[in-house]
Formats: sequence, structure tokens, C-alpha cells
Amino acid sequence: MRKPVKNKIKIAPDSKYNSVRVAKFINYVMERGKKNTARNIVYQSFKNVKEKTKKDPLVVFESAIQNVGPMMEICSKRVGGANYQIPREVSGHRRQILAFRWILASSKSKKGKPISEVLSQELINAAANEGEAVTKKENMHKMAESNKAFAHLAW
Repeated sequence: MRKPVKNKIKIAPDSKYNSVRVAKFINYVMERGKKNTARNIVYQSFKNVKEKTKKDPLVVFESAIQNVGPMMEICSKRVGGANYQIPREVSGHRRQILAFRWILASSKSKKGKPISEVLSQELINAAANEGEAVTKKENMHKMAESNKAFAHLAW
């Protein structure tokens, strides 16, 4: 078993929505240290979400992260010369990171529109339990379900 991390960095909440999760998402969107650009992208996409859904963008964002985060994942383990796909439960922190990664990846895969528009559409879709990121989660759950027979190899 691993030791717990002692010096975990505390992230300050963002200035507009006063949410640590939004601040982490901004850091995840950031490329090449351009935090202001990432902040503009996220805030513009939240503004688009508010215009399209007439709901609080923070509520839509939270439900999107909740819907995309997987409960189970599979990891490879080598046992006796064979690789097995073993299903495992996902911790809360990793669930959030995977949700961020999948939402951002599905947004970046669509070309031709500004990233803030595509990101806002992906957040709306994820909050409604549809879209590419939710499909990725469902595929992960199906693979974990089909490999349930190897769960006894997890230790």
C-alpha cells in the first residue's frame, strides 16, 4: 500500500465562481503556461452554457463531471505470462481527472469551431448524459463488466 501524499498542493478557488473544481479545470485546459487564455476559454464556454440552457453554468458543469466520471476502470496485470484486464474501482480524485480529460479530448477532436463553443456544447451534452465523453465512460464500464471474471486477480 502506498503512503499518503504529505505535501499536496492546495489550489485556490477561481475568482469568478469561487470553485476549486473550476480552478482545477482551468489548469487542465491550460497549455504552455497560458493560464489567462485557459481562463478566457472556460469562462466563455460557461457564458455560452448559460445562454443556451438558461441554467447556472456551475450546476451544469458539476453534473457533467458527475456524469462523465467512471466508477470502474480496467488495468492490465501480468499473471503467469498472460496479461489480464482487471476491473478496479476508481478513486474520487482519479474519477474527476478522467472526466476532465475525456471532456477536453472530445472537445479538441471537433475542428472548425472555437474551442469555447465546442467545450460548452460538450458540457451541455455531458450534463444530459450524452456525447462522446459519456460514451467513453460507458465503454469503460462495459469492458470492466465483461472482465469481471478476472476480479479475483486484483490485490
